[in-house]
Amino acid sequence: MPPIDIDATVIANARLSSDYSVLSLAAPEVGARTQPGQFVMVKPVGVTDPLLRRPFSVFEILRDAQGVVTGVSILNKRAGRSTRRLYELEVGDLVSCLGPLGQPFKTVSSPTRAWMVAGGVGLAPFATLAETLAAQKIETTLFYGARTGEELFYLEFFERLGVTLVLTTENGARGAKGRVTVPLEAALQTLGTGDAAMVYACGPEPMLEAVAKLAARYHQPSQVSVERVMGCGLGGCYSCVVAVKHGDEHPGLVRSCLSGPVFDGAELVWD
Repeated sequence: MPPIDIDATVIANARLSSDYSVLSLAAPEVGARTQPGQFVMVKPVGVTDPLLRRPFSVFEILRDAQGVVTGVSILNKRAGRSTRRLYELEVGDLVSCLGPLGQPFKTVSSPTRAWMVAGGVGLAPFATLAETLAAQKIETTLFYGARTGEELFYLEFFERLGVTLVLTTENGARGAKGRVTVPLEAALQTLGTGDAAMVYACGPEPMLEAVAKLAARYHQPSQVSVERVMGCGLGGCYSCVVAVKHGDEHPGLVRSCLSGPVFDGAELVWD
């Protein structure tokens, strides 16, 4: 089904901190078609610098009190011109929104567990995935790492869904001190014969590589959502290529906006 291209009205822009915000858009057509892990291309209407839209994982699918889909939200971190403009938007502003785009996560069936590993804004695709897994009654854990305790967001949202939280921070202010891969490996070591966990990951690419290799070491599957620069989101510009393995082990290049952003962690070429 082709993506929807609309000018969506800003219905909320919740500033979580001086750098992070959740931007909510009235885009029911986009939300109704979105699956966990898919993304949208957005930029404020009328802005010409930068010229191109930027990719963001769909954070939430918004619904009214009757459960009718009303739009989508994105988790934004102010880091450059595009993200600064999005952070500054107010209710009523218009945002050019194209989506949903890309390949979604594949969910699992019980008794396989779901372990989500998020680094920073890599939390973004896991709100919709957690909702889907909760509806399917899948035992789910979120391994969530950030620089500081103030950058751990939406914890109550996941707790309400019954997700077990395992938190880490670089400064040790909340949760364990260190990288999020440390408690992930400890959990993988506890799996017994016949136990299975699907490891989902999104965050900086070095973290994704570490997660995929850990999952493979302990004979568990993984799905990773890559964060690549995308010029168009439709496969025309080839700005987002990644290397993947084939049956003969020779790598080939694919466009992450079309073949991803979600990939089998064991199929990506990391070296």
